[in-house]
Amino acid sequence: MSAPISVVIPTLNSADSLPATLLSLMEGLEAGLICEVVVTDGGSTDASGSIALDWGAEVITGDASRGGQLRRGVAVTRGAWVMVLHADTSLQEGWADQVKAHMQQGPLCFSLAFRARGLAARWVAAWANLRSDVFGLPFGDQGLLLRRTEYDRAGGYPDQPLMEDVALVRAIKRKIRRLPACAFTGADKYQQQGWFRRGAKNIGLLLRYFWGADAKDLARRYHRI
Repeated sequence: MSAPISVVIPTLNSADSLPATLLSLMEGLEAGLICEVVVTDGGSTDASGSIALDWGAEVITGDASRGGQLRRGVAVTRGAWVMVLHADTSLQEGWADQVKAHMQQGPLCFSLAFRARGLAARWVAAWANLRSDVFGLPFGDQGLLLRRTEYDRAGGYPDQPLMEDVALVRAIKRKIRRLPACAFTGADKYQQQGWFRRGAKNIGLLLRYFWGADAKDLARRYHRI
């Protein structure tokens, strides 16, 4: 059987973090899980594109918009499954075996962990994992793996700059199983602005989105805080 998973990674000036993300995918290639990696770039002015090409990824370009970039990236994939990862997220060693064991049970995400030490980092990650388990609402920094047919039935990612992951997860309308393997993600914004302050404002933006706020307005607020 051919490798089933197409990996899609959105980038925007991601040269510093992208190599670690791509390196963490190597075990999926060796395990026969990954058939291609598509990097969908939003106009980077750094070496993101050349790094992706050097690693053997396909690179497509377009306007910077997380939802739009992901929509374009998934559109060119050929795998029966799609796995979406952020460019500052790397997967824990052993993730491929867990995916192999559970992927036929339905959509999957990973457990969130930050590349940072301390109680605050663990608390915020624990809340994200609890939100995934209780409310069925993983965010994009946890990674998302689902069948391409299920992605298409849900309408795919909307072309919006924020909450594109929330919109897709809500449209799937199925329980997304959280794997024990961690998706290690960057913590720069939390460390710069304060873990609890940033976390509280993220929750506020999420609630505003549920109440009908425009994603573009929320994106402007997100990048100001």
